[in-house]
Amino acid sequence: MNNEEKDLKNVEVANETEKNTRFGRNNKQKAEGEKTQEEKTVKKVNHIGLYENRELSWLKFNERVLEEAEDTSVPLCERMTFLSIFQSNLDEFFMVRVGSLEDQKLLSQKLRENKTNMTAGEQIEAILKRVAELNERKDAIYASIMKEVGEKGVHLTDFKALAKSESKYLEEYFMKEIVPLLSVMIVGRKQPFPFLKGQEIYALAVLGTRNGKKKIGIIPCSSSVFPRLIRIPTKDDTYMLVEELILHFLPKVYKGYKVLEKSVIRVTRNADIDFNAVYDEDLDYRDKMAQIVKLRKKLAPVRLELSRDINEDMIKQVCEYAEMEEPHVFLNQAPLDLSFLFQIEDILRKDANLVYQRRVPQPSPMLKSNEHIIPQILDHDVLLSYPYESIKPFLQMLQEAARDPEVISIRMTLYRLARNSKVVEALTEAAENGKQVDVLVELKARFDEANNIEWSRTLEDAGCHVVYGIDGLKVHSKLCLITRKVGDEIQYITQVGTGNYNEKTSRLYTDLSLITADKRIGEEAAKVFQAILLGSVVEDMEHLLVAPKCLQNKVLAMIENEIQIAKEGKPAYIGIKINSLTDKKIIDKLIDASRAGVKIDMVIRGINCLRSGIPGDTGNIHIVSIVGRFLEHSRIYIFGTHDRDKVYIASADFMTRNTLRRVEVAAPLYDETVKNKVRKMFATMLRDNVKAREQQPDGSYQKLSMVGPVLNSQEYFYEEAYMEAGDAFHQLLRKQDMDTEKKQTV
Repeated sequence: MNNEEKDLKNVEVANETEKNTRFGRNNKQKAEGEKTQEEKTVKKVNHIGLYENRELSWLKFNERVLEEAEDTSVPLCERMTFLSIFQSNLDEFFMVRVGSLEDQKLLSQKLRENKTNMTAGEQIEAILKRVAELNERKDAIYASIMKEVGEKGVHLTDFKALAKSESKYLEEYFMKEIVPLLSVMIVGRKQPFPFLKGQEIYALAVLGTRNGKKKIGIIPCSSSVFPRLIRIPTKDDTYMLVEELILHFLPKVYKGYKVLEKSVIRVTRNADIDFNAVYDEDLDYRDKMAQIVKLRKKLAPVRLELSRDINEDMIKQVCEYAEMEEPHVFLNQAPLDLSFLFQIEDILRKDANLVYQRRVPQPSPMLKSNEHIIPQILDHDVLLSYPYESIKPFLQMLQEAARDPEVISIRMTLYRLARNSKVVEALTEAAENGKQVDVLVELKARFDEANNIEWSRTLEDAGCHVVYGIDGLKVHSKLCLITRKVGDEIQYITQVGTGNYNEKTSRLYTDLSLITADKRIGEEAAKVFQAILLGSVVEDMEHLLVAPKCLQNKVLAMIENEIQIAKEGKPAYIGIKINSLTDKKIIDKLIDASRAGVKIDMVIRGINCLRSGIPGDTGNIHIVSIVGRFLEHSRIYIFGTHDRDKVYIASADFMTRNTLRRVEVAAPLYDETVKNKVRKMFATMLRDNVKAREQQPDGSYQKLSMVGPVLNSQEYFYEEAYMEAGDAFHQLLRKQDMDTEKKQTV
């Protein structure tokens, strides 16, 4: 038995009924239910491993999202948003990760992952059990939130709470407005079981015939032609979900049958398509990606959710029709699609106490807003910190470059873009103005393929040179290079970011964007683009870290350097902020560093396959996760103590897919002002005691006790941005006053 299985066996307490066993659970550990908490804790400590399973670690992250929905100090509307995010996260997890594991299971029953030694089947079994537990918690949180929503005057009702006149109104509404739009199906010899679209809602009925047989009736409930929330006109702000309305009046639709049982159902399908399995060299690459987007809607189901319990035989029959195993079936008390919560939020938002305080990205204190951007960058490096500071200076710089007669080319890598992208506008203007514009559009940006396909056509139509990546590699770097020719001199302005060129997410995600005229960085960025345009990758760099050839190995070398310094008895330090940690080579090197005495601080938002704080092994590693109002997305690498440190910002997490299977770029910070800004940000995040959770030696996460000053790092950074913007504004006013005085004196 591997370490992960032992931990699950000792920590989890199963006390479920036979009914719950059918819905994604098992009761193999009932005997554990009688053990005391003290006994379980002792066993847990005795069986600690150094690694976490990737998938179970991700579920722990989504649990931290769920905790934000549960936290009553979070405004009510925002708690509803976190609940919706929890569900959409889980949907994507099943579509991608569980779908991938199902494929692995088909390929090999014996293949084991390299950290906790679990097979695909063992991982799926553990996932389904954990998801069932999280679903119970989600259902309870939903009920609590909706109770508070009701207290605020907005109600989601059912027929039990309605008067006869109101029920009569809904019946008439159903017959007149809904029935003509319904597609009614009965499964039989001449009517095969229909294809159920992923993430869409259906009403399922068990129908009794006159001769005593049973049939299945299915009605799609997801439609753009009728509303999800049906308003009850006799009551203020009272609504009913359309699927509940359809479910209630099934007898009106299935005349001649007796509705024996009914439930709302929802299927999640595998979206993890193996591109290489469907790629045809004779087809245009962009057209092939468009085909893959269509294929995604038809893949095998990996989860079936029910809103009501129906008999086991019928569940078996539905699973057979859908070609899915019964453990993948879940019974939920909350509605199966929580997207309607955003509509309720819109109703409640008039009360400012129910939403976060309004925040607006501020001007950067490193730039003068009334002057052109390019000359300022030529003078000094600039670091923009989103969402606290605005993305507008970067967009302004692109617009200036598009019109600057001394700019000869603009090169960019594009991964995810906003719907109405100002970046694309600037690039198309540059091309139309005769600049050489080379753009790498990554068509394999998961779930953004369709958007990127359209933008690639727009760029091509404007005269941009568009390429679609490198065979076998995603281009995930956030890199922009503006080349100017001033007389005989070549000037480079390079931007390296941690996040996408997306105006919308720049207000929601925490990201960093370095803009520099440092020729060393510009020359290496030019080499990266030259390689991309030739369909290859750079082999080595002196300044930039560039995956897949020269990022992981250089990170390992810098960790090794800290190990050697620690062995000499000198202070050694590593600070890392990333979204995920799964790369086993890096994990093992960090363990070696901890054993050698290197102090390691890590801020990891999501997946983390390393357990910290284990004496003798990872006792020198401290790991926190920050989940708050904004999605933590920036990546920071720090190697060395303050007097000798190397500091980078990067597009790459420490995941094998990033370090070895993608083009990623990390940039060194050479400007001391910029470097200090990043050092301070990292230190502040480590002091967060409001939204930070600290990883425990058993792999669990606990919120920090609010000892001393209360610090929410995200709110702190916004307050700081407002203060610095105010100071800059006042400095500008003082400068204008001084200029006026000089003129008057003259």
